[in-house]
Amino acid sequence: MSTYDTLRHFADSWGLLFMLLIFLAVVVWVLRPGARTSYSEQADIPFKHEDRPAPTAKRADKTPVRGD
Repeated sequence: MSTYDTLRHFADSWGLLFMLLIFLAVVVWVLRPGARTSYSEQADIPFKHEDRPAPTAKRADKTPVRGD
């Protein structure tokens, strides 16, 4: 039996099981009970400065970042 056949057999049996376990672990991680608040905070990031623009950051040498 060649190396290719051995690796192919391993991937067909144990590789599929490994991929399935990784997939299930990711699904459980995403749907865990404490994740809702974290995901809702992350979903609101684009609307963080909706009322007014974000303040411009100044460099240490006092050069304006956006040409202010």
